[in-house]
Formats: sequence, C-alpha cells, structure tokens
Amino acid sequence: MKKFVLSSMALAFALSMATTSAFGQKFGYLNSQKILEEFKEAQDVKKQLEEINKSWEKEALNMQREIKEKSDQLEAQRLLLSETKRTEKEQEIQAIYQNLQQFQAAKWGPQGEALKEEAKLLQPIQAKIIEAINRIGERDGYDYIFDTVSANIVYVSKAQTNLTETVLAELEKNATSGGAGK
Repeated sequence: MKKFVLSSMALAFALSMATTSAFGQKFGYLNSQKILEEFKEAQDVKKQLEEINKSWEKEALNMQREIKEKSDQLEAQRLLLSETKRTEKEQEIQAIYQNLQQFQAAKWGPQGEALKEEAKLLQPIQAKIIEAINRIGERDGYDYIFDTVSANIVYVSKAQTNLTETVLAELEKNATSGGAGK
C-alpha cells in the first residue's frame, strides 16, 4: 500500500511538472472556413471561379445537347440509312461523347483546370490570411493559434479566444489601408 501511494505521488509530481510549462502559454483558435466565406477578396475569387465553371458547364451542356440531337436523328433515320452510313453516324456520336468525357476530365478531374485555377487565385488570399494571423499572433503574444476547421480539435473551451473576427477585422483594415503590412 505504501509503495502504491509513493508511486502515485511520484506520478502526480511528474505530471504536474510536465504541465506547468504549458501554463504560461497563450492559445487562440480561429475558423478558416468562416474567414474564407466572409473575407471580401475571397468572395470575389469565389465568384470569379463560379463564372469560369459556368462557362465550362455551358460548353459541356452544348456537347451533351449535340449528342442527344445526333442520337435522336440517328434513331429517326435508322431504317432509311445504309449500314455504312449508320455506322458512320454512330462513330460521330461516339467521338463527340469521348470529347465530352475528355473535356470534363480536363476541367474537373483530379488534375483539372478547375483545381489549378482555384489554387492560383486563392494563393494570394491565403498568403494575406497567414500574414494577418502572424501579425495578430506577434502583436497579441499568442503562443499557438489553432484552426478549428483543419485541426483535430473536438472541444474548445469557452475560455479560449476565438480569433476569427479579429483576423477578419485585420484583413479588412489592411484592405482599406491599401494593403500596408506591419
């Protein structure tokens, strides 16, 4: 029994020594998704990406419409066409369909233009957000700032500081002052 008490006390002492180093640290968290949704420049990029996607969708719809029209024509004329002509029209429809698939893969596939364009347009926005977070962290003396969207945080104490609104205000302040840094 005496050994158990001594080992429990030693364990408690070791744990208290390990956690005391964290007591002097300042933590904060933010929601990067909310920042991207509310930051004007990010909203502008989102609208720009939506316009690009709409034009691509229109192109894809035109190809689908062409496939449907040619398929309908082929069905209406099937009995009147020779085997050679019918095969020729089927191959034409198949070629348009393959073009549509290639177009969709090129635009929205894993290596598609949509992802590349999004990364290209969002990179400067993300750099501004990181710069604002760094300024706030240095200015207000934070040791750590966590992103609740990308981190594995399942609980955030109400005592922690939510910096989402502060980062948005910092971004807006710098956007209105011509983007001047520190």
